Amino acid sequence: MPDLHFDGPDDAALTVALAHGAGAPMDSPFMDCMAAGLARLGWRVARFEFAYMAARRIDGKRRPPSRQDNLLAEWRAVAAELGERNLVIGGKSLGGRMASLVADDIGVHGLLCLGYPFHPPGKPEKLRTAHLSDLTTPTLIVQGSRDPFGTIEEVTAYGLSPHISLAWMADGDHGFKPRKASGRNEADNLADAVARIDVFLRRLIA
Repeated sequence: MPDLHFDGPDDAALTVALAHGAGAPMDSPFMDCMAAGLARLGWRVARFEFAYMAARRIDGKRRPPSRQDNLLAEWRAVAAELGERNLVIGGKSLGGRMASLVADDIGVHGLLCLGYPFHPPGKPEKLRTAHLSDLTTPTLIVQGSRDPFGTIEEVTAYGLSPHISLAWMADGDHGFKPRKASGRNEADNLADAVARIDVFLRRLIA
C-alpha cells in the first residue's frame, strides 16, 4: 500500500488524491504547488507515489513506470485506503491518466487531470482517448494550450465525454509554463490552475 502524504484540513468537504507524473515524484515543485494551493483554499489533498517512484526514493535509480495493470491496482488500493465517499482522484500526466481509467469503476466524486497525455509528443496518431468518450465521472482536465501531449487545437476535436470540462492555461506547456513573450509567467498559470480547480471542486459539492 503506497504511503500517503496529506495537506489541508482533515474535515474538508472533499479529499483530492493526486498521483505524480511519469518522471517526477509526488513532492516535485509542480505537485507541491498544486497541493499547497488547494490546501490553502480548504481542500484536503492526499499525495502518493507509485511503487516504481517510491523505489527510486530509496536507491536513487531512475526507473520507467510499472506496467499499467500494476499502476491501476495501486490507484484502487489508494482509493480503498482513503475509503471516503467524497473523493476526487487524479494527478499530473501519467497519474491523472491512470486515475481516469479507474474513476468510473471506483465510483469517485470527481476526476482531476493536470496535463493529460492525450498522445506522445510528436505522435498525434497514437491517441490515449478511447475511454474518454464515454467517461461518466465529473472531470476537469487542466491543460496548457500548447502542451505537446495535446494542444488546444487537437483536443477540441477529440469528441470527449460531456462530463469532461477543460481549463486552458494560456500559452502553457505540459507543466503550464508559458513563453516569456506571452506576457504571462509560470506563477500566473499555476495560480490560475488552482483557481479553476477550486471552482470545479465547489461545483461538485454544490
